[in-house]
Amino acid sequence: MAATTYERLQLHITPEKFYVEACDDGADDVLTIDRVSTEVTLAVKKDVPPSAVTRPIFGILGTIHLVAGNYLIVITKKMKVGEFFNHVIWKATDFDILSYKKTMLHLTDIQLQDNKTFLAMLNNVLSVDGFYFSATYDLTHTLQRLSNTSPEFQEMSLLERADQRFVWNGHLLRELSAQPEVHRFALPVLHGFINMHSCSINGKYFDWILISRRSCFRAGVRYYVRGIDSEGHAANFVETEQIVHYNGSRASFVQTRGSIPVFWSQRPNLKYKPLPQINKVANHMDGFQRHFDSQVIIYGKQVIINLVNQKGSEKPLEQAFATMVSSLGNGMIRYIAFDFHKECRHMRWDRLSILMDQVAEMQDELSYFLVDSAGKVMTNQEGVFRSNCMDCLDRTNVVQSLLARRSLQVQLQRLGVLHVGQKLEEQDEFEKIYKNAWADNANACAKQYAGTGALKTDFTRTGKRTQLGLMMDGWNSLIRYYKNNFSDGFRQDSIDLFLGNYSVDELESHSPLSVPRDWKFLALPIIMVVAFSMCIICLLMAGDTWTETLAYVLFWGVASIGTFFIILFNGKDFVDAPRLVQKEKID
Repeated sequence: MAATTYERLQLHITPEKFYVEACDDGADDVLTIDRVSTEVTLAVKKDVPPSAVTRPIFGILGTIHLVAGNYLIVITKKMKVGEFFNHVIWKATDFDILSYKKTMLHLTDIQLQDNKTFLAMLNNVLSVDGFYFSATYDLTHTLQRLSNTSPEFQEMSLLERADQRFVWNGHLLRELSAQPEVHRFALPVLHGFINMHSCSINGKYFDWILISRRSCFRAGVRYYVRGIDSEGHAANFVETEQIVHYNGSRASFVQTRGSIPVFWSQRPNLKYKPLPQINKVANHMDGFQRHFDSQVIIYGKQVIINLVNQKGSEKPLEQAFATMVSSLGNGMIRYIAFDFHKECRHMRWDRLSILMDQVAEMQDELSYFLVDSAGKVMTNQEGVFRSNCMDCLDRTNVVQSLLARRSLQVQLQRLGVLHVGQKLEEQDEFEKIYKNAWADNANACAKQYAGTGALKTDFTRTGKRTQLGLMMDGWNSLIRYYKNNFSDGFRQDSIDLFLGNYSVDELESHSPLSVPRDWKFLALPIIMVVAFSMCIICLLMAGDTWTETLAYVLFWGVASIGTFFIILFNGKDFVDAPRLVQKEKID
């Protein structure tokens, strides 16, 4: 079986069946889904009834079972990102969720409401930008992994050979994956970021590509998914690959990021920065070793760059990470702690050169992957930098962009694009492309995990910290605070449902969605609205001493009541917590 999926599809709908017709040249296959029995079979074009309602689609994301029954999820719009070694890469931009059932009359009012909520959850995940696919290229693997494969691997379907860490619709494709004869209809979809540019330096044209692959293992939102799980999967794990293609030669440099790999949590409780809690009873070494055993097998040597603060609430996590590395005693793992905020305080971001100088020799040792135009591997990357901060977003992205630039400098010199003595920083046109792409990568990763764009992107885009950048960071921090406390429970439930961490059972006697919200959760937003209204009244009544005084009394009175509620009750009672999957409790 060729490692491709069908690219051109037509969806034919009848009351009894869905027919997905392959319209590629020479194709006669039709995927048939029985809307009653849910059976999936392979048919031919002549089997499609002429009475069917027809529409074009661009891929099958998969199927999922909700309260009302099964649903088919398809890609209805796509946007071309670019071409990758003559393979077209697409971003999915719109989806449709189609019910197998023709009516909802079999549901009670409660079931109808639950089903509506589950559909809203699916749409919530699908509305987050960053779903990518190709019908002819395996986006889930790095160039180096793809270069070290057998002929049998090359003949596998895209679904079979894909790195399951990065197949975000793996759960949705489980029915199709069980039937190899329909694999050409099963489209693996990546979640993360892809940026592709045709660039020129010294009159020499090359393709520059940046790919971030977000893991679907231990996926979730900022404060509800931290640390590792019992299998060693780290929260917010992202593999980022930078690729250069010039005159048939291909070079790549891979880095990873992921949450500090011990058992810890940081549940929202209305505080701006909730206190991180390290589990006092868990076997940290077991999960830690599982994590790094897999990382060493996949990537080779590990150079950990821990960017968290070495004082205050982040200090215990830095100490725990350092202790675990020391206790493990694995020569393949090296640990570097760099207090980003301390070293770069007062906007002295030029001091990041201290870190770059510290790791320069290690980076030379790790090297990069390079294959020439004849397909001969010239060098292999012997390991990766594994960077992290608390969220593995803002500080992490800044450092990753600097490491990637240093690798790119060496690669372009070796390929003959840069002359001897030339610096990448001096190439103004390319520098603009490079900086903006890495800033866009930061924003994409941040929106997917924290719900807002990244912080510190002014440095990534311009090479310096600015006052406007500080103001934008303040705004994004405010939005993060609101989302993390008042909407991330729903987002976490949405991801758990989409990835199969929670499965809907319509026979379940007690739906987790039927648990009523605590009155305190409902009261706080009302208090905040009233307090804000009083503040507006203060401004409108300025100049009238008596009324202004009264307004201030009302404003501060309501604000005080709100503060009293927060003090009287645990702050976590006010936040939007997940309801579908019970997250780890930290003692």
